[in-house]
Amino acid sequence: MADAFWLALALIFVIEGLLPMINPAAWRRVFEQALQLNDAQLRLVGIGSVLCGLLLIWVLG
Repeated sequence: MADAFWLALALIFVIEGLLPMINPAAWRRVFEQALQLNDAQLRLVGIGSVLCGLLLIWVLG
């Protein structure tokens, strides 16, 4: 189980690194836009991300 956790964490790092590696200007724009969001909007994005992840875990598990 611990191996799966570390593998998933490593995959997150790989995926997170793809956009700044391929298109740093777009990555910068994404963060500039994120800075314009208020706390409620950021929480909504976070909740959506968590729910999508849980759904994928449920479907694939």
